[in-house]
Amino acid sequence: IGTPGVAWGVAEKAEWRDSRTIQRSYQDEVVTKIHALSDRFQVASYGTLSQDPEKYVMYSVKTKNWSSDKPCVLITGGVHGYETSGVQGALLFLQTQAEAFSEHFNILVCPCVSPWGYETIQRWNAAAVDPNRSCNPDGEIVKGRSFNPEAATEESRALLDLFKELDIPQWSLHIDLHETTDTDDTEFRPAKAARDGVQEPPNEDIPDGFYLVAQPGKTQPEFFSKLIEAVRQVTHIAPTDPDGNLIGEPVIQEGVILIPATFQDLGLCAGMTNAEYATLTEVYPDSPNATDDICNQAQVACIVAALQHIQTTLKADICPSKE
Repeated sequence: IGTPGVAWGVAEKAEWRDSRTIQRSYQDEVVTKIHALSDRFQVASYGTLSQDPEKYVMYSVKTKNWSSDKPCVLITGGVHGYETSGVQGALLFLQTQAEAFSEHFNILVCPCVSPWGYETIQRWNAAAVDPNRSCNPDGEIVKGRSFNPEAATEESRALLDLFKELDIPQWSLHIDLHETTDTDDTEFRPAKAARDGVQEPPNEDIPDGFYLVAQPGKTQPEFFSKLIEAVRQVTHIAPTDPDGNLIGEPVIQEGVILIPATFQDLGLCAGMTNAEYATLTEVYPDSPNATDDICNQAQVACIVAALQHIQTTLKADICPSKE
């Protein structure tokens, strides 16, 4: 689409959007499962997409009996709609684990932030913008940096409005559920280069295994170790490349990369709150050792380990050791 070396305009973005096709059902695979939770949780819509407002309704799911003395937890999935276990893992957590933790936590889950992307199996939204770079549209763009913010999207604005309405003074945890897929390299990186009118970057090795993303100033080694060890019981952890990196970023401990700026500065969804603990999961669904269920279970294991770590930390703060 478009002319090599020339950034896409309105016509090229519309051509790209109109060439996308529906490949699975948001209603059947996501919305039906969300509504099935309505007797156990508070289910609400927090926005719609102009692409089809009746079809693309975005939902939040809250545990009941929120209390100001409980830590607040946010789980987001499907910011990149094509990353299936981000969505299905969030739903599986709600189905199997969330109620057990609701005694100690206020939990909010937004299972599918980008429903159009889910149906069309796309990283971008219908406007050809990456929703996971759109959460700080006023952020600084640094030439040559591996991550940079992009324009605001309907998806990110709806989330921002939801968080503003909730008015949580301090979040304890935000886990944003993602996947790294082979199509990141074969389809989406070349498409981004075409959209931006730049030279296509060289091919990049896709890590075979699970990893997490940390941000400067919050490397929190004990927290990340707990998450990696929990996920290791479900699936394998990504080994580093020969340079000691994953996706071109430095590995600071096993299975954890450090990106060049904070989540907020880069416009990532994981930077939309002031959470003390925040990370992105990265599951590798194309591994010969992975299945859909393993990918979903890995996402759940990571969330559960994070909640358990916070519980342990809170207990230690309340009842410090006398040794």
